[in-house]
Amino acid sequence: MQMSRIFLTYAVSVPVFFFIDMIWLGVIAKGFYRNALEPLLTPNVNWIAAIMFYLLFLVGVLIFALLPGMAKRSLVYTIEMAALFGFIAYATYDLTNLATLRDWPLTLSIVDMIWGSFLSASTATMTYLIMSRI
Repeated sequence: MQMSRIFLTYAVSVPVFFFIDMIWLGVIAKGFYRNALEPLLTPNVNWIAAIMFYLLFLVGVLIFALLPGMAKRSLVYTIEMAALFGFIAYATYDLTNLATLRDWPLTLSIVDMIWGSFLSASTATMTYLIMSRI
């Protein structure tokens, strides 16, 4: 695959990912995270760190799901690998917190790992479908 196509795929995935995650964080699960993490939350989000996570996470989705799935011309493979990548990435964070932080909510970890799988799979699906038409 040409580098320009790889960069375009990545560029398409960025707004897709942000749109989906902002609906989740800003609307659907806003109260859930606030209630679960209230004592730990900072009043000022470190946007540089947040954006770096998003951009790096999407590199993983691209490398482990989108590019191989597009090469195989398989949306199913893309979805499966993206969901697995999202689950593992979010599980790394959530299970580490569950193991090391006092009173880290088990429910939060479970919901967040499911969300990571869904977010990654839905981002990869939408990006794959958009790129298949370009």
